[in-house]
Amino acid sequence: MSKPLLTIGMATFDDFDGVYFTIQALKAYHDLADVELLVVDSKPGGCPSTKGVSDWAGARYLLRNHVSGTSIPRQLVFEEAQGEWVMGLDCHVLLASGVVARLKEFLRAGPDKKSLWQGPLLYDNHQDYATHFSPEWRNSMWGTWAKDARGDGTVPFEIPMQGLGLFMMNKEEWPGFNLKFRGFGGEEGYIHQKVRKFGGRCYCVPWLRWIHRFGRPKGVPYRLVLEDRVFNYIVGRRELGLP
Repeated sequence: MSKPLLTIGMATFDDFDGVYFTIQALKAYHDLADVELLVVDSKPGGCPSTKGVSDWAGARYLLRNHVSGTSIPRQLVFEEAQGEWVMGLDCHVLLASGVVARLKEFLRAGPDKKSLWQGPLLYDNHQDYATHFSPEWRNSMWGTWAKDARGDGTVPFEIPMQGLGLFMMNKEEWPGFNLKFRGFGGEEGYIHQKVRKFGGRCYCVPWLRWIHRFGRPKGVPYRLVLEDRVFNYIVGRRELGLP
């Protein structure tokens, strides 16, 4: 049996609602022929409800509760994916209409396998968007949402970095996150620089639009502390030889 063209994989930690609506939206509104759906659950003991929706929707569910943070579960999405290309998708992200069908045409046309491909974050009003992160510090975080007017077009263009709610790369060329990363944060900018180090580029594809649920009225169930983010920045910059 040939491997699928694309794996859409999401890491999750106690976010049944996010997994449910992301998978069901993919199944209901997108062409998933030649696409694998993958869920990596890092909650200790797993989440039976999340496994249930994965089973119902035909997604492959993997319990990997020996890992923590956001980087390593995302790394496992790439390692466990069966597709030639892998899209890392937050488990609370929705894709704009027609994106998957258009993306498969794009991949079959043979884009650069060493490059990282992302798209604009579409804000909740479905009008404004952010094409990338500007490489600057704010609120103890590296990168601020920014907009390039080329996002109104159709031609991919290079960007310095972007949020990782959606990111895609060829499985065999994926350079990987630093396995020392812990907790939340420090990935944006790091992975982009690492892709460049290995001969790739980082692109925004204007039509590859995604909507991210930022609101968490029930709070965040995983460890979220500044010390982890700072630790990851230091580890990542040391690895890449940056100040």
